[in-house]
Amino acid sequence: MLQHVLKQSKSWVLSHSEYRLTPQEHEALQESLDHFLKGVPLPYILGYWEFFGRTFQLTPDVLIPRPETEMLVEFALQHAQGLHSCRIIDIGTGSGCIAISLAAELPEATVFGVDLSMAALRIAQKNARYHNLPHIHFIQADLLSSFSTQFDLICANLPYIPTRTLDALPVSRWEPRLALDGGQSGMETIRRLLVQAKTRMAPNSVLLLEVESTLGASTLASAQEVFPNAYHQLVPDLTGLDRMIKIQLISDDHL
Repeated sequence: MLQHVLKQSKSWVLSHSEYRLTPQEHEALQESLDHFLKGVPLPYILGYWEFFGRTFQLTPDVLIPRPETEMLVEFALQHAQGLHSCRIIDIGTGSGCIAISLAAELPEATVFGVDLSMAALRIAQKNARYHNLPHIHFIQADLLSSFSTQFDLICANLPYIPTRTLDALPVSRWEPRLALDGGQSGMETIRRLLVQAKTRMAPNSVLLLEVESTLGASTLASAQEVFPNAYHQLVPDLTGLDRMIKIQLISDDHL
């Protein structure tokens, strides 16, 4: 918080222990501490957070990027780097952290980011400009419903918390409900995406889907039902919890 209030680096703060705060700086620090003690997440107090080595502007209109989501970006890069050029879409883009990370690493790719929330899309656009990636196409849409073309890579971090458990979680107090509430089962939005993706995945394309750890097996079963001829993988995170579903088409016989 001192770094944020003083607009200085961590090394500067540590090497200037004799520095005395001005009244304005003291007031700003106290205000930040008050918010923190009330439970406001630190990224919202700071107004930014780190993801995949980059800084992203945040407001309570978007989810806070999590370290476990970086695994999705890593898997996406493994697939996309083997392609000469590719069309990528990030569904539920929020702050744009996934779309921007991929666009920065894959300058030849055509990247789309979609979200239902215009407030979230405005943040994503600001982040894209900050990282000098204005060519990313940010579009307000309900999943893939606005697209008729096919994609080589679909990434999605969708709402996956069951409605019945959401209100009991601290995250529901501060982060946008639209990005958290996965319906009664926690899988309603995910199932809709799987059905829509069936006709929007190019041959040999990949769909990467972050999942709630307790819903990994049921999400995998849904993926196998919609894509019976595809390759499926349930991927754990570094703690061993189910975290991501990978679906890769091995031919175009899904059409």
